[in-house]
Amino acid sequence: MTQRMKMFAIVSLMPIPLITLAAVFGGWFVVVALAYITVFTFAMDQMINIASDAKQPEGEFPTADNLSTTLAVSHFFLLALVVWAMPSNAALGLFDTLGLFVAAGMFFGQVSNSNAHELIHRSNRRLFNLGKWVYISMLFGHHTSAHLLVHHRFAASEYDPNSAPKGESFYTFAQRAWIGSARAGFEMETGRRKNLRQKPPRFSHPYVAYTLGGVASVAIAFAIGGWGGALALIALASYAQLQLLLSDYVQHYGLRRASLPNGKLAPVALHHSWNAPHWMSNYLMLAAPRHSDHHSHPDRPYPALILPEPDVAPSLPYSLPTMGALALFPNLWRRVMDPRLATWTAHAAAEAQKIARQNAPAPT
Repeated sequence: MTQRMKMFAIVSLMPIPLITLAAVFGGWFVVVALAYITVFTFAMDQMINIASDAKQPEGEFPTADNLSTTLAVSHFFLLALVVWAMPSNAALGLFDTLGLFVAAGMFFGQVSNSNAHELIHRSNRRLFNLGKWVYISMLFGHHTSAHLLVHHRFAASEYDPNSAPKGESFYTFAQRAWIGSARAGFEMETGRRKNLRQKPPRFSHPYVAYTLGGVASVAIAFAIGGWGGALALIALASYAQLQLLLSDYVQHYGLRRASLPNGKLAPVALHHSWNAPHWMSNYLMLAAPRHSDHHSHPDRPYPALILPEPDVAPSLPYSLPTMGALALFPNLWRRVMDPRLATWTAHAAAEAQKIARQNAPAPT
């Protein structure tokens, strides 16, 4: 295992035993689990930045899928444990329960989400299905289709529900993006199936699995913890979805691809995503803050993602989790981000003019 993979493993796996101990024993274990994923991560991000490594070779990371598999299996274990503990563990007081909810919810929203995102990009069907079921367990199965078929095709444009235009608050975005991505993903999946030579069975539509799987997840939670368990799952899933939507909001806020003379969108480029160079959250979220390179190379494994030079792609002033928290305060968010966005809007306009000149018909 390379040194880089060791850091991914240590940082992303550490919350699992901490949350497990917190769910079983409560008390100071809750404090430690919550502190690790909030205060400690923030402090390490502030102290250590990752220098740009654009010349790093892609290489191969055979252990990356092993770590992703371990995280996904651990996700299901932790989800069941916390769904039981929140309503049923007599060792947990009110504040323990709230602390456990926040710590576990942040793990599901930041680590499990980032890991599921990696898995659904894998060509290996077992890994893909594992990521899909992580999303289904968080009652967000449609994101599997919407992310692959809609977001990656239309990112940083008005056609992508998960790309926020300048000035849109997160609260407006969240409602529009949840409903819009669910609808757009369904339409894309349905259209794709219609174009297949052999008509697939009706019940093989992915949205059937997303819906029935979500119902089954709530039923399992009820079996584990009664009505309290079902409500715990819904609350945890909602919190995890909130964080996923915050990431989408932050990572493409205000950035727009130009329209070419032929009516098509300009190719997605490095300057169509916001990045973050912060050390701890990069390892915790499996390089999700290196978003530009992911959109340029969707199949590239997370340890190989590079951080573009700051004059090539926009960088966030703080870490991705911190900017997600900032987005909850729209006025403050706009004061911080809109001036930075103006710089990259001008950059994108110049790039669009360059592309237009390259695609203009030759003079006769």
